[in-house]
Amino acid sequence: QVQLVESGGGLVQPGGSLILSCTASGNILSPNTMAWYRQAPGKQRELVASITTIGSTYYSDSVKDRFAISIDNAKNTVYLRMNSLKSEDTAFYYCNVDEGLGIVSWGRGTQVTVSS
Repeated sequence: QVQLVESGGGLVQPGGSLILSCTASGNILSPNTMAWYRQAPGKQRELVASITTIGSTYYSDSVKDRFAISIDNAKNTVYLRMNSLKSEDTAFYYCNVDEGLGIVSWGRGTQVTVSS
C-alpha cells in the first residue's frame, strides 16, 4: 500500500512563494502519474498539476505560468513550486498517485493560506 506524506504548506503573503513536497513510500507501480489537487472551503477538489514518470506535465489554467511541478524519482518525491501566490490559491493541497488499473492513493493534505 502506498503512503503519501505532504509538507511545506503554511501562511504566505500575496505575491509570495511556497514549495510543497510529497514523498511516497511503499511499492509503487510504474509508470504512474503523481499530481497535486486542492480544495478550497465550499468548493470541489480540483486538479492543479500532474507529472508522469517520464516527465510529462499538466497544469490547470488557473496556475499555469505560476506553478511548477517536478519529480525526483530516486526519492519518490514530487514537488510543487508555487510562485506569485494569490488569495484564491488558498486551499488544502493534496498529493495523489495514480498507478493505473484503478489504483489511486491520496495524502492527508497540507494547508496553504495566502493572506496579508
